[in-house]
Order: sequence, then C-alpha cells, then structure tokens
Amino acid sequence: MNRFVTQVSAVCLCLAMVPACNALGKKKKKQSDLSTNPLANVNSKQPDKELFDKAMKAMKKGKYDVARLDLQTLLNTYPDTEYAMRAKLAVGDTWYKEGGSAALTQAEQEYKDFITFFPNTPEAAEAQMKVGDIYYQQMQKPDRDPQNVLHAEQEYRQMIQQFPDSPLVPRAKQRLRDVQEVLAQRQFEIGQFYASHENWPATIARLQTVADSYPLFSHSDQTLITLGDAYVTQAQLASKLNLPPKAKAELVKAYNDRAADAYDRVVTQYAMAPHVEDAKDRLIAMGRPVPEPTQAQLAESEAEEGSRTTVRLKDRALLLVKQGPSTVRAVRVGEPTLTDPAQTTAPQVRDTTVAMFNAAMKGQQMPAAPTYGGGTATASAATATGTAAPASAGGSTAVEMEAIPTVNSSGNSTSVEIVNPSGNSTGNSTEAAPAPAAGAGNEAAPGNGAAAPAPASTTPVPGNPAADNYGMKAVGPATSNAALPPVDKPAAAPDQVNDVKGGSQPAAAQVQTGTKKGKAKNVPVDKSKESSSKKKKTGLDKLNPF
Repeated sequence: MNRFVTQVSAVCLCLAMVPACNALGKKKKKQSDLSTNPLANVNSKQPDKELFDKAMKAMKKGKYDVARLDLQTLLNTYPDTEYAMRAKLAVGDTWYKEGGSAALTQAEQEYKDFITFFPNTPEAAEAQMKVGDIYYQQMQKPDRDPQNVLHAEQEYRQMIQQFPDSPLVPRAKQRLRDVQEVLAQRQFEIGQFYASHENWPATIARLQTVADSYPLFSHSDQTLITLGDAYVTQAQLASKLNLPPKAKAELVKAYNDRAADAYDRVVTQYAMAPHVEDAKDRLIAMGRPVPEPTQAQLAESEAEEGSRTTVRLKDRALLLVKQGPSTVRAVRVGEPTLTDPAQTTAPQVRDTTVAMFNAAMKGQQMPAAPTYGGGTATASAATATGTAAPASAGGSTAVEMEAIPTVNSSGNSTSVEIVNPSGNSTGNSTEAAPAPAAGAGNEAAPGNGAAAPAPASTTPVPGNPAADNYGMKAVGPATSNAALPPVDKPAAAPDQVNDVKGGSQPAAAQVQTGTKKGKAKNVPVDKSKESSSKKKKTGLDKLNPF
C-alpha cells in the first residue's frame, strides 16, 4: 500500500513540474526575442537605439508627433548612426499612419527624399510602394476626378520598372491591375454615354482606347461588342446616303469588316466571357464565319475569368457608402499594361472617315482596318448626324467635308455662302468685297484726290438668282435719290380744362363738413357686435365692478 502511494505521489510530482519547465522554456524564448531590430544587439544600451525604440513604441501607441520628435532628435544628434536609414523611413511612416490629405502629402515628400538619399537599398522599393499606396487610398469612383487614379498608376509602374527584383513587385502588379480596372471602367462608361447620344466618332474613340490600353478589363467583351455595334450603325447610315452605288457598297463593306473584327476578337481572346454568345449571334446575323479560339486562348481566358471575385450583396452595399471605387471584379492574373499605347481620339476618327469617303468616291483602296492593341487610329463610319457631302456628277472628285473659304488677291478670306430660301439648288456663292487697305496701290482710297468707285447696281436682273438676291427683297427705298418720308410726330394733346370752379368743394368735402347737399343719414349701429366691456350693465351686473 505504501509502495502504491509512493508511486502515485511521484507521478503527481512529475506532472506538476511539466508546466514549470514549459514556462521556463517560454521565458527563455521570450528573452531571446526582446528586440526584432537586426541593427543592434539585444542587450544594447546605446543612446541612439534607446531613442529609436522609444519612437517605435510611441508610433505603435498612436503618438505620431512624439515619435517624429524622437526620430528627428536621433537624426540630428547622431548623423552617422546605423539607425539613420530606418529612422528616415520611419518619419514618413508616422505621416502615412496619421492619415489625412495634408499628412499623406507630407509622407509622400518624406518617401521621395528617402529614395533620393538611399536609392539602392531594399527599403527604397518599400518607400516607392507606399507612395503608390498614398494615391491608391485617395482614389474615387470612376465617374469622379481621376487624378489620384492616374498618379497611382504612374507610381506603381515606376516601382515595377525601377525595382524589378523587389519582393513587393507581385503586390504592386495587383494594385496596378486594380487601378487600371478603375480607369477602364471610366472610359467604358463615357463611351456608352456617347453611344446613347449617337455620337459615333466619340464612341469609337473611347471604346477602342479601352480595348487597346486595358486588355484585362472585366467588361472587355461588352466593350468590343459595343464597338462593333457602332460600326454596324454607321454602315446602316452610309447605306442611306445619296452616293453612287459602287461607293456606297465599298463604304458599307468597310464598316461591316471593322464590326466583324471586333466581334471576332470577343470570340477568340475572350472565349470564356459572359457575352461571347452575343458576339457569335451578331457574326451569324452578318453572314460571317464564327472563328474558333485556340487552346492557349481558351486557357488564358478561363484563368482570367476564374480569378475574378464574385460580387456579393455585401460588396454592393459597401459601394453605396464607400468613397473609393470597387475593384472586386479586377483580374488576379496576367501582366498589367506598363506603357500606354497611343490613344485614339475623335479627331483621328473623323479624319479617317474623310479618307474612307474620298477613297470610296475615287474608287481607291480603303484604309487598313484598325489593329487592336497597336494604338492606331480607328476608321469610323459617317458622322454622328448621318450627313455627308454630295457626290459630284462625274463621281471622280474628292468629297469635301467642310466649305473652304476662298482667298482673294489681298490675302483676306471673304467667301460667304448664301442660302437660297426659295429652294433653288444652284450652288452659287457671292464674294463680299473687302474694304480697301490704306495705301493700296491698285485702288484709290476716298479722300486722297481720287474719286471713289461707284457702287454696284442693285437693280434685279430677271433669271439671275445672284442679281435678284435669291428672292429676298432689299431693305430701303427703291432709288437712292428718293426723299425720305417725314418723321411721324404724335398728335398734340388737348389743353387741360379745370371743371371745378374756384371756391367750390368736392362732394366728399361737403359730406365731411355737413353741408345740406351732402348730409349723410344716420345708420343704425348693431351694438351686439361691440365688446362686452362697452355694454351697459343691467340688474345685478351693476354691482359687479369687473
């Protein structure tokens, strides 16, 4: 029995000693990790280390002004300390963590100074990354001011290109994808707005810019489908213009080819996109063959669509109260665009439109189809109003989109186009004579001894639309020597007659003075409407003083 009790006691004693041993081991391990700073020993009592640790503790507690004061004291007192680099970077961190537009501006300046002083250190990549994060935090929705988004894109691109070996490059690439998602969404919404207002050159310019600059956009399929629809609409407008049959057929074919190119890209490069079936249906309706994507294109599109996060109800609710944009649908794979191609503008689309019309009228070859991703100007269809210059009789002259004024011998542009109100389509135009320049040798100016030239005759000539002023009557007398009619004067007003004789009074005065003619009759007064304080008291009410 005693042996059993002794064994049990030994087991209990061993169990009691196990937690103590574990605690001792943890205590030793904790003592070995007292300092996480690799720049000094654990038990170092150097004054610069003491200041640095004090600043780090203050920053951890949210006392950013105290931390900055300690760090500045460290840099000013010990300029050659081994903590100088970390202290300089920590000063920017205090401003960055404090937040606010003013503090973030100061943090950016501190990080830029750090990169200038320490350009070849690993911490320089961290500083450049935080500069991009400063603008990333201040981004707004796509329909707001895009300056912060553009600055964020520029800073992330600089970080990737300047520090390609940094471990922060994957994070910078993902942030760059998010930023470009916002920029692409902005351009896409503007393009849709122009499409709703049937401004096709502006629509094509915006949508092709999205297709060229942001191939990882979550709505790239919708962008290309809308771009193709714009070309189809322009082809329909061209088919209704008054053009020669051959030129009209060439224009319609050119626009339909560009639309088919946009639909083909949806089917091949975005084979797993949600709206790829819409592109196939449009190709079938146009009578064009539907292309087959390769295995590499299928795998790439599947990886892109699989990396996108599904938008949940929580994300939509946060978007209503969140100031910044939503980047939930941004892709998680693929290389973001590091250099923007030349953007397509509406003037370029208009110039290509003129070139297409001229080529169609001359029977020449149409301009080359746009190359997606190359930044070339896209050929648009007819103008937004659906109007074009009429074809000439021979069909060999170039189409003029605008009336070019005629320059006379004196160098002045004086062409004036007169619209015939009677509907005469003679197409004549008149030249308005400019005023002679002072000291001109070919014409004598009035007042220098020479007679002024006689004015042109204004007598209408029958059968000449320019002479009869296109049916509009001239304002003024028929002949220049006819006397002007006298100026009409208003008729003289009659003299005022005072009907009231002197010494007499008006009827109102007679009533007030009590004359016989105007004596007013006594009108009975309803005393029931008077206030109770003015009524006579009767009976016992006379005894009541109130």
